[in-house]
Amino acid sequence: MKIVLASNNKGKLLELQAMLTPLGCQLVTQGELGVPEAPEPHRTFVENALAKARNACRHTGLPALADDAGLCVDAFGGLPGVDTAYYATQFGYEKSDANNVRALLEQMRQIENRRAAMVSTLVAVRSPDDPEPLIAVGRVVGEIAREPVGSNGFGFDPLMWIPAFGKTFAELPIEEKNAHSHRGKSARAMSALIREHWLA
Repeated sequence: MKIVLASNNKGKLLELQAMLTPLGCQLVTQGELGVPEAPEPHRTFVENALAKARNACRHTGLPALADDAGLCVDAFGGLPGVDTAYYATQFGYEKSDANNVRALLEQMRQIENRRAAMVSTLVAVRSPDDPEPLIAVGRVVGEIAREPVGSNGFGFDPLMWIPAFGKTFAELPIEEKNAHSHRGKSARAMSALIREHWLA
């Protein structure tokens, strides 16, 4: 089954494709099919993911899968949340992973409570108006490190220290990270949902 991924993020494509290949599902990015990016005006991951999935499905006629993910910092009341990708821009920096890391470290310099969660919400639809979207959430709790460590992964991975491993996500081998990451958890849950609801 061919499924359009409502993203052009190569990191997400690689992680999700690895999880969905055993189902016989082939992911193709929306950019390859000329799909314009959907607006993401909502304040929750699930609403934004649903909007992106419906948009990609409407433009291609293919089943669509969308992910909205972000970092939820306890000391900031769960923010940056849905604004994670643009976090640095509110502090005058250009949008980039490196600037996001820098801005977060600056904002947390005097903060002792460093607890945070990385959250991935996946939504899949069969048709643009599918009344029964498949929804899977993966969540990993850790702490914001005092400095970036590791070179694997992307986004805030170099700052997300996971107590169970004693390492940041960016220090873990890719296979290990995929097995334990927020996106790994949501992708496994989504694989099970697709198998049960669409392929059974």
